[in-house]
Amino acid sequence: MTPTPHILAFLQNLGWPELVIIGVIALLIFGKRLPEVGRSLGKGIVEFKKGLQDTGDDIKQMSSKPDSSSSGISADAGKKVESTAKSGD
Repeated sequence: MTPTPHILAFLQNLGWPELVIIGVIALLIFGKRLPEVGRSLGKGIVEFKKGLQDTGDDIKQMSSKPDSSSSGISADAGKKVESTAKSGD
């Protein structure tokens, strides 16, 4: 069995002090943009939830409809096939 390489093996030795230092550096670099990033992330999550809810509503609506409409479509398609076959004779 071959050993798998650990790409992020150096992260195993990080403790709380190192993570705090990395966090402070990240705040210094990205501090001005963090509110914008959080705002856009929040808007994205809200839009995603709305999309899921709309999809769920559509599924519930489709499942509550009677099946007569779908059988009518297939019956019309069958009539068209029969009429085409008769005219071909």
